[in-house]
Amino acid sequence: MDIQQFLNANDHFAAGAGCRIIEMTEGRAVATMTVTKDHLNAGGVCQGGALFTLADLALAAVMNSRGQLTFGIQNNIMYLSSAREGDVLTAEAIEIVDHHKIPAVEVRITNQQGKLLCHVTGMAYRKAESLK
Repeated sequence: MDIQQFLNANDHFAAGAGCRIIEMTEGRAVATMTVTKDHLNAGGVCQGGALFTLADLALAAVMNSRGQLTFGIQNNIMYLSSAREGDVLTAEAIEIVDHHKIPAVEVRITNQQGKLLCHVTGMAYRKAESLK
């Protein structure tokens, strides 16, 4: 089982939220989620936690893409526009620093029209042990 399959099969929270990694290489990952009624907040738009879950899955994929167990230690999310029911969201994560202990990643979440909805940055702690 490769890392993409491992994360899709074992990140139960992200899977339960409808998030899935669809592309992954060393230093880059793409995750997707379709906004459903269950993702909506009381204002009728996608809840911020759902957007963060999508971003977090893409972050985790990139941070673990080199095969070493890596955990997030800091994230920042900026919400730029709302997502609505039926929107197909894409989170593209790119490693911006491949440090042996503290990698850094940037994520852009867009909708099906390519509109930027969120910008996320994150740092992690990379352990010596392998992911699996």
